[in-house]
Amino acid sequence: MANVGDKVPSATLRYMSPEGPKAMTTEELFAPGRKVVAFALPGAFTPTCSAKHVPGFLANHDAIKTKGVDTIACISVNDPFVMGAWAKDQGTGDKIMMLGDGNGDFTEAMGLALDASRNGLGRRSQRYAMVVEDGTITGLFVEKPGAFEVSTAEAVLKGL
Repeated sequence: MANVGDKVPSATLRYMSPEGPKAMTTEELFAPGRKVVAFALPGAFTPTCSAKHVPGFLANHDAIKTKGVDTIACISVNDPFVMGAWAKDQGTGDKIMMLGDGNGDFTEAMGLALDASRNGLGRRSQRYAMVVEDGTITGLFVEKPGAFEVSTAEAVLKGL
């Protein structure tokens, strides 16, 4: 599993732009000179993710940005079409970058994959949040299975 002090692993994520799906590498997202708060969750349109996780980061957007954060990103093992639809549903606008890790490559490289296949959900991401400065993880908040405490926007804000 990734740890504080590690460089963010190299992977390509995808998002919906007005022109369609676009690729963004982790090297671009977490580039030197940038401070990024990223949170990952098991899936778009799922109960806790839709009712609490994304809305919490939306509600705390301004407070997080005042801490010098350049970008807030949500990462899920979903395709960019689903992430785009979820962004519209959640009203994230330009406040949260909704990134799909369709094949789970980034999630696997982080060592934070979750096998939810017994529930028919396949490989997903564990719920976590991280602060990345200059491509290095400076804060990592991984939830225990079923919990929603340490990766909330409020918890991350306190850690900034």
